[in-house]
Amino acid sequence: MTVTEQLSALDLILAHGDLHSLFQPILSLSERRILGYEALTRGPSNSPLHSPINLFGVARHAGRLSELELACRKSACRRFSEQQLEGKLFLNVSPESLLDPHYQPGRTLQLLQKFGICPERVVIELTEQSPTEDFALLDTALHHYRAMGFSIALDDLGAGYSSLRLWSELRPDYVKIDRHFIDGIHQDAVKREFVESILKMAKASRAQVIAEGIERPEELDVLAEMGVDLVQGYLLCRPQEQPIRDARSLLPLLQTNSAAISEEGSDLSALLIEQQAVSHDRAIAEVLDAFRVQANLNSLAVLDEQGQPMGIVHRHSLSDALLKPFATDLLARKPISRLMSIDFLAIEIDQSLQKASRLLTSRARQRIEEDFIITRRGHYAGLGRVIDVLKLITELKIQQARHANPLTLLPGNVPIQQCLTRLLQQTRQAVICYVDIDSFKPFNDLYGYAKGDEVLLCLAQCLKEQVDPARDFVGHIGGDDFLLVMGSEDWRSRLNRLLEDFQGQCRRFYHAEHLQAGCFTGHNRQGQREEYPLLSLSVGVVQLHPQSCEQLDASQLASLASEAKRHAKGVPGYSLHIIDTLKLSA
Repeated sequence: MTVTEQLSALDLILAHGDLHSLFQPILSLSERRILGYEALTRGPSNSPLHSPINLFGVARHAGRLSELELACRKSACRRFSEQQLEGKLFLNVSPESLLDPHYQPGRTLQLLQKFGICPERVVIELTEQSPTEDFALLDTALHHYRAMGFSIALDDLGAGYSSLRLWSELRPDYVKIDRHFIDGIHQDAVKREFVESILKMAKASRAQVIAEGIERPEELDVLAEMGVDLVQGYLLCRPQEQPIRDARSLLPLLQTNSAAISEEGSDLSALLIEQQAVSHDRAIAEVLDAFRVQANLNSLAVLDEQGQPMGIVHRHSLSDALLKPFATDLLARKPISRLMSIDFLAIEIDQSLQKASRLLTSRARQRIEEDFIITRRGHYAGLGRVIDVLKLITELKIQQARHANPLTLLPGNVPIQQCLTRLLQQTRQAVICYVDIDSFKPFNDLYGYAKGDEVLLCLAQCLKEQVDPARDFVGHIGGDDFLLVMGSEDWRSRLNRLLEDFQGQCRRFYHAEHLQAGCFTGHNRQGQREEYPLLSLSVGVVQLHPQSCEQLDASQLASLASEAKRHAKGVPGYSLHIIDTLKLSA
């Protein structure tokens, strides 16, 4: 297709508004609900400009990008309104379009008014395809949007030319992590470190993080474990003209074996306050009376007709609203939905205490004296207090510190025993690996305890690199003995990577002559000089099957792992010995 033909096709598209708006949901994992939808545009299906890459590329080349983006917003707003989609509408806008001298402010607000969409429900999502230099002008343009009630999102964080500076300068309400850092995150420690850094910066800048481009269940599991609450991607739902509206039908079941293996802790049942909620049409005067009668009442959840939370009323915010002159008289008979806050957090009761804590502390506007909503399968169950979550988390961390290994800070023998007990109670399939360093004592004697501690820290790090944080557990029994529990099916390949990684990492600990010789000389237990091979690992593995769990207790399981390790130690060099619990029962 020639350039002239492309421009002609663009002319026709803009003249007739021949654009297709698709919507991809953005989900909240903790609340099991759809936060909103990102609007995506396609050209006519029979046109070479059907692809958004071609469509926007030609418009940019022709200097008609602002015109095309306005047409896209018009199409998206119309379809969003026609389908009566709930939640927020994310609209893509390029910085270069906002900086276009011919750009006309106010057109988006006119569209929203025309289609009956409240500006507070719209998020302007900045998509950067070329360098942005005029930050001051861009800030002015976005300030214009914010003044009208819009929120701001920064797309493809980490991929753009100046995305980090955009974040720093513009302070968006949402940041979307580029899918490059999501792809394969369950197998890439560097990507996990990047996302951890983004989460820390988001907390400091009071932004919410959205992970987009999720295509594998393993990626979703790891992101959920790390505390990423807002997610988007093909795994959940592809962009569609008529998107699914029920979040529970979109979310695949998150891996549940983490409850049996990892140290995530209990659910929110202990925090539940079974406080009566109010319907959205309850009169404000009646709600005010409820607060007057109950002096200790901090908050009330507001429910829709289906018993699902749609807002929350806090005592302090209600009081502030009614302090205005004549406010009580004017509002007394109005429904409480007029004064409720829609910026609330609802957490499923089966979420762990740690996940609830991460969600609460990551929220920009969560006050410590406020309550949050606890749901059961999406329906209102009661309230929880932020201060109670923080107290329990503090107690849990103190308890964990008491039982952690002082060198590696990995869980020690008490948490290990608890982990094995839970594993058997949950009747999960898993492998229990007893990991031991060969030649460690003579190495320690020859090189000194400080160098020996470095080796132990190195192994601890290698173990953590190979575990899947959503479903595995790693503990430090003591000395050079570690315990690894894995629920993933690829445990063999993970152990092979562990052996290779440890062997490579250890090269830096030897003297050059020992590395070249492939061995070193030390004293054995009888005080005689003996030649020892370089450090290696012996791994004893117990394959635990659900049908074997009732016949074992935690001590027996630990003994089997120790026995498997002894067999592995009998083989020189890197070795692996497996005990299958099914064969034991046979």
